Amino acid sequence: MRFTKNCFYLICAIATLISCQARPVKETSKTFVDSVIRPENNPYVSYDQSPMDMSYYPINYPLLKMNKQDSLQLAARVIYSRPHKKNRTIFSKSPSSLCQYGREWRLGANEATEIEFFRNVTIGGKNVSKGSYVLYCVPEADKWTIALNTNLHTWGLHMDTSKDVLRTEIPVRKQSPALEDFTIVFSDSPDGADLLMAWDDVKAILPIVFSK
Repeated sequence: MRFTKNCFYLICAIATLISCQARPVKETSKTFVDSVIRPENNPYVSYDQSPMDMSYYPINYPLLKMNKQDSLQLAARVIYSRPHKKNRTIFSKSPSSLCQYGREWRLGANEATEIEFFRNVTIGGKNVSKGSYVLYCVPEADKWTIALNTNLHTWGLHMDTSKDVLRTEIPVRKQSPALEDFTIVFSDSPDGADLLMAWDDVKAILPIVFSK
C-alpha cells in the first residue's frame, strides 16, 4: 500500500513539473525607435516609421502597364518618405514645430524627396527639362515656395541653392479633417497634372504643364 501511495505522489509531482514547464512565458512590452536594427524580425534591414512611397502620373501607371492599359505616356513620378503627425505641431512660426515657416523642408522624411520627369514640362511659367530633381519647399502660412534642385541622392536636406533650377510660389489651402500621414499624389488637370502635397490641415497644389 505504501509503495502505491509513493508512486501516486511521484506521478503527481512529475505532472505538476511538466505543466509548469509548458506554461508560456509572458512577453514583456517592447519599445521600438525609428531606424534601429530589429534582428528578431530581419537582420538585414532597419525598421523605419516613415515608409518610402512612390506616386506616378498617369496615376497607377505600373498597374496600367502590367494590364496593357497604358494608353498614355509615362510623364512623372515622385519618390518620398511619409512622416506621421503623431500629435505634433507641423506648420507654424515656432522653432518647435516640425516645419517652421520660412525654413526649407524636404517635403517628406529621410532621403531628400525626388521628382522625375520623363518629358519636358513647364512649372510656374518656366521650362524644366526632363530628368530627376530634388523637390523641396519653404512653407509659409499663406504660400509655399517650391524648388527643384540638382543635388540628388542626399539624406535629409542640405541644399546648395546655387543648384536650384526652379523656384515658384503656390498658395496654401486649408483642409478638414487633418491628415495624419504626409502625402504626395498626382491628379489630372486639363494641361497636364497637379501635384498635391498635403499634411495636417494644410494642402498645396503644384500645377505641371506637359510640353506638346
